[in-house]
Amino acid sequence: MIQIRPMTPEDFERFWPTFQAIVQARQTYAFDPTLSSDQARTLWLETPLRTLVAEADGELLGSYFLKANAAGPGGHVGNCGYMVCENARGRGVARLMCEHSQKLARQEGFLALQFNSVVATNEVAVALWHKLGFETVGRLPKAYRHGELGLVDCLVMYKWLADEPVVEKPPLLIGRKNIEARVSRRRGR
Repeated sequence: MIQIRPMTPEDFERFWPTFQAIVQARQTYAFDPTLSSDQARTLWLETPLRTLVAEADGELLGSYFLKANAAGPGGHVGNCGYMVCENARGRGVARLMCEHSQKLARQEGFLALQFNSVVATNEVAVALWHKLGFETVGRLPKAYRHGELGLVDCLVMYKWLADEPVVEKPPLLIGRKNIEARVSRRRGR
């Protein structure tokens, strides 16, 4: 059973190798590849409104953060970042975290989520975000210096959440039966 819960400083220590590997690969995140562990902890764990981990039986599967995309008049739009550990890829962890983050965003008062810079060559993520209802609302030509491909485009992706009900408490424990029930209901709509 996958559990999603708040990240602790100890969790970040376990997550650091995943964070470092993803950032240093320069394929998906526009974070400085030379960030220290302390700088990364501040960026991922301390600055956002909420940071969570996904784990199963003590195995760290991934993490995501939720924060406001902008301040003041734009503060009703949230922003998230997701990272999945290499050993958990292909197991539906990113989908689960994104679905969870949308519920959490509504609980925190956000009316929409915006992803500012989805690397266009990250086809798996782009396809997943589209499946989960995000629209591509902009394209930033050559906005990312990919570690292997050079300059590539980034996408701005957006989903309006206000039509979805506010959840008092998002479910933190999600088992296989719950996931299958959710997927089956969505297909039937």
